[in-house]
Amino acid sequence: MTIQTSVFSLDSDMRETIEAKFKEKLILGEARKRELFGIFDQELTEEETWALKYLYAYMPVNDMADYDGELFLSHVRRTLAIRKQVPWGNRVPDHLFLHFVLPYRVNTENIEDSRGILYDALAERTSRLSMKDAILETNYWCHEKATYIGSDLRTISPLTMIRNARGRCGEESTLAVAALRSIGIPARQVYTPRWAHCDSNHAWVEAWADGQWYYIGACEPEARLNQGWFSPPARRAMLINTRIFADYPGPEDITLADKWFTEINLLENYARTRTIHVKVKDNNGAPVAGAEVRFELYNMAELYPIAILPTDEQGEASFKTGYGDVLIRVVKDGAWGEHKLGAGDGEQVQIVVAEAAQPVGTVDFDMVPPPEAQGDADEQPSEEEQERHNRRLEEGTRIRTEYEDTFLKAEEAESIARGLGLPPERVWDVLHKARGNSREIAAFLEEQSGEFGQWPLRLLESLNEKDLIDTFRPTLNDHLTGAMEHQGSWAEELFVPYILCPRVSFEMLVPYRRLFKGAFTPEEIAAFRETPAKLADRLADGFELWEDLPNLKGKGNPAGTFRLRKGDSESLDILFVAVCRSLGIPARLHPSEQKPQYWYNGAWEEASLQPDAAGSADREVNQDAGGWGRLRLLKDSNAGQDAPSASYGENFSLARLANGVYKTLIYPYGMSNVYDDPFEVEAGVYRLTTGVRLKDGTVRVRFTYFTVRADGTAAVALTFRDTREEIPVLGTLTREHGLTLLDGKAVLLGDLLGSEGAIAAWLEPEREPTKHLLRELSELAESLDQLNVPIVLVIGEKEWSASFDPASYPKLPQRTVFARDDSYSALPDFISKSPAREAGFPHLFVLDSQDQIRYTASGYKIGTGKEALRILSGITS
Repeated sequence: MTIQTSVFSLDSDMRETIEAKFKEKLILGEARKRELFGIFDQELTEEETWALKYLYAYMPVNDMADYDGELFLSHVRRTLAIRKQVPWGNRVPDHLFLHFVLPYRVNTENIEDSRGILYDALAERTSRLSMKDAILETNYWCHEKATYIGSDLRTISPLTMIRNARGRCGEESTLAVAALRSIGIPARQVYTPRWAHCDSNHAWVEAWADGQWYYIGACEPEARLNQGWFSPPARRAMLINTRIFADYPGPEDITLADKWFTEINLLENYARTRTIHVKVKDNNGAPVAGAEVRFELYNMAELYPIAILPTDEQGEASFKTGYGDVLIRVVKDGAWGEHKLGAGDGEQVQIVVAEAAQPVGTVDFDMVPPPEAQGDADEQPSEEEQERHNRRLEEGTRIRTEYEDTFLKAEEAESIARGLGLPPERVWDVLHKARGNSREIAAFLEEQSGEFGQWPLRLLESLNEKDLIDTFRPTLNDHLTGAMEHQGSWAEELFVPYILCPRVSFEMLVPYRRLFKGAFTPEEIAAFRETPAKLADRLADGFELWEDLPNLKGKGNPAGTFRLRKGDSESLDILFVAVCRSLGIPARLHPSEQKPQYWYNGAWEEASLQPDAAGSADREVNQDAGGWGRLRLLKDSNAGQDAPSASYGENFSLARLANGVYKTLIYPYGMSNVYDDPFEVEAGVYRLTTGVRLKDGTVRVRFTYFTVRADGTAAVALTFRDTREEIPVLGTLTREHGLTLLDGKAVLLGDLLGSEGAIAAWLEPEREPTKHLLRELSELAESLDQLNVPIVLVIGEKEWSASFDPASYPKLPQRTVFARDDSYSALPDFISKSPAREAGFPHLFVLDSQDQIRYTASGYKIGTGKEALRILSGITS
C-alpha cells in the first residue's frame, strides 16, 4: 500500500518514519515472518493497517520473539472499536491516542489479549461519567481488584494482578494504565527510578481528561484527582519520567530521544527543577562526542544511574533534575571522569574523560537530597465527599476480600496432600502462595503426583513465589516431564536447582523443553552433554545480539528468543541456560555476576557467548578480568556501638569496574552473614560502597577501592563513617487518651506504653507507606524483642482501616498490640502541622521511659523501622 494517508493525523515525516522502521522490523522478524506478519494478508482497514504498522515500527525485539501477530491484530481491532464506543473517543487527539491509548505494553509485563476483558468490566460503570470522574471510578475498580505488597522484579500482567489481588506499585500502576486505556482514556505509568531521600522507588499513573494530565495513586484512590500519599516525597524527587515506544515530539521535556523510544521528564510538574549542563572533554581539551553521561544517586547502598545520556557532537549533555546532590560519571571507551555536583554548585560542569584505572584507598563524601517542600494548598473534599469516598474504599476492600475467600483453604490443601501422600504443610505452603491460581496448581499436583511422586511438588517449590500465580499446567507439565528424563543422572543438589527448576532470571515461564530437545539430533545432544562448550559455540554462531529497550533486557522467554534467533545479551544468556537444562546439563547464571555457566568436570565453567551485535549496544566486557579470586570482608575493629550492622543492599554493596562503569554484584538483599566465608568474585578492580542515612535523608558515603587477583584472596575492612548524633527531646506523648483494643475493650494509651520506652505508630493499614513500616517491624522483630519494649500500633475507623486484620502480619514483634483511635485524637498536636500533616500516615514515635518523644517520622520513608530501632537502643541501653 502507499504511505499517503490522513489516518491518525499522520504527517508525511511521521508516515515515512513509521514505514521505514516497519521495514526494519520485517527484516528483523524474518525467522518468524508468517507468525508475525501473516496478519497483513488479511483484509484490513486503513486504520487497522496503520495502527499495526505503528505498533510494529517501535515493537521491542523481545515482543517480536514472544508473541504472534494475531494477538496484536486483536488488540488493535478492539481498541479502534472502543474508541468509537466511549463518549470521549472523538475528544482524544490522535497523537494522544497513538502514544497513550493504542499501545499494548505498559511496563515489562507479559502481554495478554486483555483490552476487551478490561473494557467489558469498566464500560457500564464509566460510560455516563465525565472523563475526570471516569478516571476516579476506574481507580476505585482497581482498588477492588488489588492492593499493595512488595515482590520481586518481574512485573506480572494486569490479568495476573487481578488473579493475585495484590502486587507492587509497578504492577498496580500497570493494571491502572491498562484499565484506563481499555476505556479510551490516555494514560501513562510515571515513576521515580530511585528516591534521593530514602531507598527504593515508586510508580504511579497520569491520566488525561479534556486537555489536562492528572495523577492518581494506582489502586489507592482518593476522593479527587492530583492527590496521593506520594505527593510530598515526589517534591523531593530527582527525576520523574516515563518511556514512550515511539518518536514522541512532546510537548513535555524530552530526556532521551532514542531510535526506538522516547523518555520524557515530568519532574517539574511535581518539584522544583534545575538543568545541569555537562561538557565532556579529553586530555587535550577537545570535546568528546558519544560519551555516556551517568547521573547517579545513592539508593540501596549503590550509586544508581537515574538517567544515562549521550553527549552530542560538541561533547555536551543536559539533564533536568531536582535540588539534590548528584554524582556525574562520564564514560567513553573504558576511560572515565567523575564529579559530585551539589544543589548549590551551579548548573555548569566540565568533566575530563582521562582515567582508566580506579582510585586507591578510601573516599568519603555526603549525598544530600532535595529538602522537604510544602505543596500548594489543595481544596479539600467536602465532608459529604469524604464520607462517600470512605464508603467506596470499605466496599472495595470487602469485594476484594470476598474474592480472596474463594482461594483454596488450608483444610482443602491438607485433604489434597493426604490423598496424594504428600506432606500437608509443604502442599499448603505452595497452594497458599498460588492464591487465585491455587486450584490450577492443585490440579497439576493431582494429575502428576501419581506417576512422579514428590517431584511435581519439588518442581513447584523450586519456583519463585510469583511464578505460582501465572504458571499453568501446560508449562508445568512440559518442565516436569522434560526434567524427569534426567532425574538420577545428577545429585539432587545439582538436579533440583539447575535442571528441574525452569526459573533462570526474571523471564516469563513458558514451555520450552520439548522444543529444545526436538531442535537437535540425538548425536548433537550427546556431543553437547559431553562438551557443553560446543552448545555455547552453536548458539553464538546461530544467534544475533539485538539491544533496544533497556528495561526489557533479560525479559525475553527462551522459546521466543530461540525461534526469532535474536535477543539482548541477558535473554541470550537465559536461552543458553534453558537449553542446557532441557538437555540434561546443569546450568545457571552466576549468583553475583549473572554470567551463564554450566557444570563440567565437577566445577562451574563460564560459557563463552559472543554473537554478532546488530543492535545499539555491544556486550559488556570486563577489561580487568582474568579468572576468579576471593574477597574476605573484615569487621571494623574501631567501630563504635553506634556503627550499623552490615546488611547487603541496605548499607553496603560491592561493584566491579568494567568498561569504566561500576557494576553492582547481585547478592540477597539484607544478607548479613558477610564475614563468615569469602566471596567468590571475578578477578578485577572493585569498589566497596558503604552508607549511613541520616534522618533528613542525607547519606554519609564511603568508597573503598581494592583489587582482587586471580586465584588470590583480597582482605578488605567493611567500615562506616561516624554518624553519631544527639537524640533530642521533641515533645511528650499524653498517656490519658482513650483507645479501644480490637476486641472492643477500652484502654488508656498509657496502659499500653508501659514504663520502659516504646514505639507508638498511627497507621492507615491499607496504604503502601504503612505496609512498608509493618514489613520493616516484622523484619526487625528479633532485635525489637531483645529490647523488650511495647510496640503500640494504632489504627482509626477512617478511610484505610475498616477491614484491617492483624493476622496478616504474623511476624511482628511479640509485644506488638493493636488499638483503635477513631478520630486519631491521641496524636500529638505537631502532627497537624506541615510538613508532618502533608507527609501523612504512618506517624511513628520513639518514646523513652518518661514518655518523651525522642524520634518521629511521618509518611513514606523506607528505613524508618531501622532508624527507630537505633534510637530506641540508644535511649534504653
